[in-house]
Amino acid sequence: MITNAVGSRIKEVRLQLNLSQEKLALRAGIDRTFLAGVESGARNISLKSLDKIISALELTWNDFFKELKYYG
Repeated sequence: MITNAVGSRIKEVRLQLNLSQEKLALRAGIDRTFLAGVESGARNISLKSLDKIISALELTWNDFFKELKYYG
């Protein structure tokens, strides 16, 4: 599912940046439990929330999605 692929990509970049879920959530202005649900693929994410996370990871949309592993 695309939700799993997006969540995995967020987690991958977050760990590369050595950020905790709490730190990334604070940077993005979202709730940590929501972020945990997104990373696990259990929560759907809006484009607005995804934009906040991508910005907090200091990526462009293109950079975020070019490394996304989705086998739909």
